[in-house]
Amino acid sequence: MSKSKKNGKILIIPKKVVTADAKNTILADQAIEIVDDIISSFVPIEEIQKQNYDEVYDVRNLTLIPGFIQTHVHLSQTLFRGLAEDLPLLDWLRLKIFPFENAHNEKSLRVTSQLSINELLLGGTTTFLDMGTLRYGEVVFEEMIDSGIRGFSGKCLIDRNDLYPDFKSTTREEINEIKNLAQSFHNSKSGRVRYSFSPRFVLSCSEMLLKETKEIMKDYPGSVYHTHSSESLQEIDEVRKRFHKENIEYFDSIGVLDDHTVLAHCVHTSANERKMLKERDVRIAHCPSANLKLGSGIAPIPQYLKEGISVTLGADGAPCNNNLSIFNEMRLASLIQKPIHGTEEIDAKTIFRMATIEGAKALHIQNEVGSIEVGKKADLVLMDLDSYSNSYSDSDESIYSNIVFSSTTENVKNVMVDGNWLVRVKQSLVYDQQELIAKGKEELKNLLKRL
Repeated sequence: MSKSKKNGKILIIPKKVVTADAKNTILADQAIEIVDDIISSFVPIEEIQKQNYDEVYDVRNLTLIPGFIQTHVHLSQTLFRGLAEDLPLLDWLRLKIFPFENAHNEKSLRVTSQLSINELLLGGTTTFLDMGTLRYGEVVFEEMIDSGIRGFSGKCLIDRNDLYPDFKSTTREEINEIKNLAQSFHNSKSGRVRYSFSPRFVLSCSEMLLKETKEIMKDYPGSVYHTHSSESLQEIDEVRKRFHKENIEYFDSIGVLDDHTVLAHCVHTSANERKMLKERDVRIAHCPSANLKLGSGIAPIPQYLKEGISVTLGADGAPCNNNLSIFNEMRLASLIQKPIHGTEEIDAKTIFRMATIEGAKALHIQNEVGSIEVGKKADLVLMDLDSYSNSYSDSDESIYSNIVFSSTTENVKNVMVDGNWLVRVKQSLVYDQQELIAKGKEELKNLLKRL
């Protein structure tokens, strides 16, 4: 790893600045001044004095946007990309994902974490919420710290597993381990790395584990409670058989729903459940690619938004997607709703905000990141919106569509987190690509031998 050093005073001179502030301000002829890791001011082009800065980046061909925020990913699964095809959720877990995750050792988990962070950064994602795996949780945190990315992670909690019984621990061991991990890593690197308390899903956790985890979360301000819910009809049927309740009704009955709860998916919900989501101010992480690929369904996102329920975006895991691109999620999140609800539903600006400032709000870090405003952290992405596949209009009206519908990770040129450049001119300053891919192939080969 050869991450760039933090500079004292930086000036970025972009073509435009898409701020994602409360007014959706788009700035032209304005430079951004960064002191250490903080956006300190906007400087009109005519007032720039380059000699006052340690570094000046004159990139008037590129558009500056906030770093993207993904609220549901699985770093531990990237090594398994392409190895769990054409299966519904519970079979996908039983036949492929649980056995693969159970075969992880420290070395393979380290490499899959590096592969994931590398892919996220190159694609413009600067903050993520990760659902960890059962063992070696410290490895993920070490890679998050070393890489420079911002994020939340936590070991996934499993103390019962009818799908794959070898992949579980005891309730007491799970609780002791999350206490140790949270104490060791929550708010590392001045809050850049935080802990998320992560029960896998209802069917893999005892009621005691779900409830005690929520109580422990309250001892760690700034942490979140992150789990899966209501993803597939088969899963929901199993929940009904076991608890005689809908998934979210069960969560509510044991007191784990509040504004620090992030539920991935919520594809199938009842009117009563939606009322609970609204009343408890629960945050939904929408993963359209995974929901389509696993055949789970299409979440009622327009209804959630109309009812004032928080919705943000995540790529989920590489074996059900099959990549970690926020651009795929943005595009699909809008397009899959239009045949059902009408062409006017979920426009590009709404989607862009879901992937930036709304993601920050869902994780309670909106005072730090998610928009380009004075006083916030310098988590920034420079995009080339003048490629052959982008809009030929330079109007502010077309800029959100240009990002959401016409762009891919290829348009991402430079990425900064916490005032540090982690990607420059499409090149990672964190990882050697050939070396990392070679390590990935080797570790996958070794992992498959352990099955």
